Amino acid sequence: MDKNNPHILGTAPIGKLLIQYSIPAIIGMTLTSLYNIIDSIFIGHGVGAMAISGLAITFPLMNLVIAFSTLVGVGGATISSIRLGQMDQKGAEDILGNVTILCLINAFIFGGISLIFLEPLLRFFGATENTLPYAYDFMQVILMGTPISYVMIGLNNVMRATGYPKKAMLSSLLTVGCNLIFAPIFIFVFEWGIRGAALATLLSQFFGMIWVLYHFYSKKSFVHFKRGSFKLRKPIILSIFGIGMSPFVMNVCACCIVIFINNRLLSYGGDMAIGAFGILNRIQMLFVMIVMGITMGMQPISGYNYGAHYYGRVTRTLKLGITAACTITTLGFMLSELFPSIFVGMFTTNQELTDEATVALRLGVLAFPVVGAQIVITQFFQSIGKAKISIFLSLSRQLLFLLPGLAYFPTIWGVNGVWASMSISDTVAFIVALLMILHHFKQLHPTTEEKQYVQS
Repeated sequence: MDKNNPHILGTAPIGKLLIQYSIPAIIGMTLTSLYNIIDSIFIGHGVGAMAISGLAITFPLMNLVIAFSTLVGVGGATISSIRLGQMDQKGAEDILGNVTILCLINAFIFGGISLIFLEPLLRFFGATENTLPYAYDFMQVILMGTPISYVMIGLNNVMRATGYPKKAMLSSLLTVGCNLIFAPIFIFVFEWGIRGAALATLLSQFFGMIWVLYHFYSKKSFVHFKRGSFKLRKPIILSIFGIGMSPFVMNVCACCIVIFINNRLLSYGGDMAIGAFGILNRIQMLFVMIVMGITMGMQPISGYNYGAHYYGRVTRTLKLGITAACTITTLGFMLSELFPSIFVGMFTTNQELTDEATVALRLGVLAFPVVGAQIVITQFFQSIGKAKISIFLSLSRQLLFLLPGLAYFPTIWGVNGVWASMSISDTVAFIVALLMILHHFKQLHPTTEEKQYVQS
């Protein structure tokens, strides 16, 4: 059978499949994280410490950009893999066409509205007279390119879910490679500052978009564009939004939380504390994105086998995913606690910012050993179509646990209370996710049909 045929998801050993699908996704997500880190490094050394703070101010709006992208991309990818598990190739192709159109609609509506109200939005997010020029210049370029970003990200998710994890990885490799070339030229040679970093990002994503469009226009691809598939269908839209609502809500909540974090940091630590959060966020995301790569590798395996009622294979996928994720986040915890100065030193030579970011990193990763499991469990419920549970787990971490912590702990410990509240909320969120998955585990029993396959 063709190795790109998604029906191997129901027959091949789980361990082999998880490696086959997760490794490319991990590489892709790691490259995406490095892409953001490299941008921050170039900005920190090429523009200055205050530009790092300005970049951190854009995080809420960037979360909203990602939210509207994942609403369609992740939802479409999940439904596609479930349809393929049900042997419905035409259904998967109809979803592909609808994902493309919805990505463009979302991009024009969200990007247009955000551009109109960009300055007041950034001020609301915590921008000061010192950081506003940097934040505005960066986001203006990013928002103008949302149609490119959304099509590239949305279709790349579908590509991975329909049997081409290595090609999806190459999309990330292409964008990162282009950014590595364009960013230093635009920042250091052309001296375009933070706007140059944004232009490098957008141009890199343009080449990634061309790559994924070429894949889906090729009739050699297992799932590809067909003329009738671009007609929007209400049942498909509702299914995509129903599944994509979980990461959408998660990112919208992250936007709200980051706004609150920025304002608390501004009150207790000033612009440099916001810059320290920018550095902490980039370092944490390096390890979190690796875990997200694992969940992306799990998604088509879990979705296909759940759609085919091979529940024993579903639970096996979950257990292996949790083990791998916790290994990664534990490694991140150890490295951050033992060598914080090495990580922070990559971004800045400013001593005030270095001192603040070092403390932030050590306190912010205290719960990292269990963060991997919490992320995998949340994404697992999404991948099997249980969006409500996934949304609850996402909301509980951010709204029920982190928000009260941000309101209370800084009043006791000052700016360190902001960093500590992140680790405390992660620990509580892990406990809730663990209880939830244990409750639902008993519903996933191997079926008679599975006995013909050798379990890995």
